[in-house]
Amino acid sequence: MFKKVKQLHFVGIGGSGMSGIAEILLNMGYRVTGSDIRRTEVTERLERLGAKIYYHHAPENIGDADVVVVSSAIHGDNPELVAAAERGIPVIPRAEMLAELMRMKYGIGVAGTHGKSTTTSLVGEVLTEGGLDPTVIVGGIVVNLRSNVRLGTGEYLVAEADEFDKSFLRLSPTIAVVTNMEKEHLECYDDRMEELRGAFVEFMNKVPFYGAVVLCIDEPPLQEVLPEIERRVITYGLSTQADVRAVRVEFDEHGSTFTVIADDKVLGEVRTNLVGLHNVKNTLAAIAVGLEVGVEFEDIKRALAKFKGVYRRFQRRGEVSNIMVIDDFAHHPTEIRATLEAARTAYPSRRIVAVFQPHLYSRTQEFYQEFGKAFLNSDVLVVTEIYGAREDPVEGVSGEMIARAAKDYGHRDVFFEPDTAKIPEFLEKIVHPGDLVMTIGAGPIWKVGVEFLERLKERFGNSGAHNESPSSGESANSDNTNRGGEHPAGTTLAKPFESQLSQLRA
Repeated sequence: MFKKVKQLHFVGIGGSGMSGIAEILLNMGYRVTGSDIRRTEVTERLERLGAKIYYHHAPENIGDADVVVVSSAIHGDNPELVAAAERGIPVIPRAEMLAELMRMKYGIGVAGTHGKSTTTSLVGEVLTEGGLDPTVIVGGIVVNLRSNVRLGTGEYLVAEADEFDKSFLRLSPTIAVVTNMEKEHLECYDDRMEELRGAFVEFMNKVPFYGAVVLCIDEPPLQEVLPEIERRVITYGLSTQADVRAVRVEFDEHGSTFTVIADDKVLGEVRTNLVGLHNVKNTLAAIAVGLEVGVEFEDIKRALAKFKGVYRRFQRRGEVSNIMVIDDFAHHPTEIRATLEAARTAYPSRRIVAVFQPHLYSRTQEFYQEFGKAFLNSDVLVVTEIYGAREDPVEGVSGEMIARAAKDYGHRDVFFEPDTAKIPEFLEKIVHPGDLVMTIGAGPIWKVGVEFLERLKERFGNSGAHNESPSSGESANSDNTNRGGEHPAGTTLAKPFESQLSQLRA
């Protein structure tokens, strides 16, 4: 089929998953056009590679496309999709195009509620260091690549396998990696955990007889489905029952060190630049895959030492006057707990000021109590209004629900400020040298941390300042819309900000 296809049009080309596939196709020699609602560094990168991109949606944008690829964030009434249907042009979801690319290679698909981007990137780095020259497609900007994609000439393609909209069921990877499985995106599964569970099992059983399933045995939901997996299984984790496991795990502010045991044989010690037990497990997944495809352990060690992470995954934004700012993409209670625990482990003497922007009205409505409990490991919590992304507002659902839940569960310093534009100034009033400010969420909350750092530089000068700039294209992973101003004022919790400043300084 690919020999007949010459031009492809991407609706929503600026998205992290869409842009990676578009870049691969451009490098393979296909003509690529696309549309999106705003210009970003990611779309500009694609334009430099030869893509024609329209910054609006209109029927004429599809031009002479042989195929139209659509993001899951695009509604069916989009004028370009309507025009394609009228002209008989095939319209396929992003996951189907990824599956087409994966069929040309030995596919390694990384699934799981959490950790997909980091684990996919780690696997790509391990295979690259092992000389296998893989193609890698990630849902975030990889620091080492300064991109979300790597085009290789080798026989492996490594990509995220997303459970949203059941996308991962379109893939048939040779190796299926599953990091964890939790209640998320249930709207795609008739609001039934049993349906989600069944989909994960189906994904793992799509592996061919000569392939393997690599999963984290520390996760009880994955332990429970082990009897239903019909393919060879390689387990990893901290459990003594894991095929690939870590012992003697140690952390500092620069990363982690641990000893790897595989099939009861001590392979040696590795050093990574990642903090948190969740990242130890993500690293073990990459080690397990590397060993499975024949990468030498010494090459694996070098790869892990080189790997600098994924943007917006515990990203150190900068430090001014001993005030550090870290940004993290966490948007699920489990991810938030893991991120805060990693911060406590890496920076035990710092006070943690968490600034959280909830992502999606449906997720907030479902998990607001769990979100409240997840933030008990922060010293100060500032919650802003929900970033709706693909969803319309839901009456009665707001970020204040999370702030109130945190207070109900015993958090003593909680604030709700719907307008993100006001938060940097507020942080100036409550943050002291030695503190760690963490911006948390899948939306554009990272901008708060950037502006706060700029304010600190103006206040203290650049003496002692250390800044880590975002990568080219990072902004494409976050909508630039600030929804905070759309909500009524006067919704701070219990007392206005100013009246609690003395308490916070105590």
